[in-house]
Amino acid sequence: MEHLLEIKDLNVQFNIFGSTVQAVRGVSLQLNQGETLAIVGESGSGKSVTSKAIMGLIPNPPGEIASGEILFQGKNLVHYSKKQMQKIRGKEISMIFQDPMTALNPTMRIGKQIIEGLIKHQSMPKSVARDRAVELLTLVGIPNPEKRVDEYPHQFSGGMRQRVVIAIALACHPNILIADEPTTALDVTIQAQILDLLKELQRKRHTSIILITHDLGVVANIADRVAVMYGGKIVETGTLDEIFYQPKHPYTWGLLSSMPKLHSKAKKLQAIPGSPPDLSDPPQGCPFAPRCPYAMKVCQEHMPDQAVLSDTQRTACWLLDDRAPKVEPPETIRAGGE
Repeated sequence: MEHLLEIKDLNVQFNIFGSTVQAVRGVSLQLNQGETLAIVGESGSGKSVTSKAIMGLIPNPPGEIASGEILFQGKNLVHYSKKQMQKIRGKEISMIFQDPMTALNPTMRIGKQIIEGLIKHQSMPKSVARDRAVELLTLVGIPNPEKRVDEYPHQFSGGMRQRVVIAIALACHPNILIADEPTTALDVTIQAQILDLLKELQRKRHTSIILITHDLGVVANIADRVAVMYGGKIVETGTLDEIFYQPKHPYTWGLLSSMPKLHSKAKKLQAIPGSPPDLSDPPQGCPFAPRCPYAMKVCQEHMPDQAVLSDTQRTACWLLDDRAPKVEPPETIRAGGE
């Protein structure tokens, strides 16, 4: 099956104050039509940089795509000019940014911000575009859309602003919707509403979604497949069930063990000790080795290849080598996260 989006050996770097930060290092991913792929990891792991590379939003300078391919419907977006990417953004691939208040122009009415893309990408008359804006606000659950289309962002709550941002992203029927931490600034109830909205919109439109998040609870509610990212690299990929119930990488174990458990008697959450690597001087071996309680000498010296565990699961860890000692995952993982 041909992938809707395929990233091959992507490397993104930033030249800052005389040093080179290797933010994304050899990332390869695939996205199929109609599925949700979650990219998870701590802050600084390279998740958002990967998504911005797809959108052609890496600022140059100081950033650049050093090498690799981003194939959308078989065409390499890395070679697209700024003008060509402007035709892709919003129309073919849209993005929901983390903070809706900074994503929206506070001086423009909501309707005008939706209409802009419709006029630009679909050559829609202004009166028709306004009617379409009202339809989109209705679609994302904004009450009284005929009135609210003429209001400003400050007149909306945080959850409603995020719905507006989703409406803007969906305006031109994109094939891919990238959601970068779309629920971070929202309370738990509103988070659930936004996730339900994304699932419902995907069901209706068969849109492919890339969800960028550090919150595995969000992932459990929406993702089909999961890519775990650390130190600028993909360390594990798999279906939702494989990552949650059969994870093989110690970093994935750490992420799952740090999740709050509904029936857990533990008084404290389990944190992963240590800090992420400095990507201006990235480690030679596995980026997680300095924080990994199971690290061996080879982990410090060489990055492992991706071990193929199933048709859908890949893991980059020396513990999967036949010569490595057998290590059991933590009890919380063996118990299926209960």
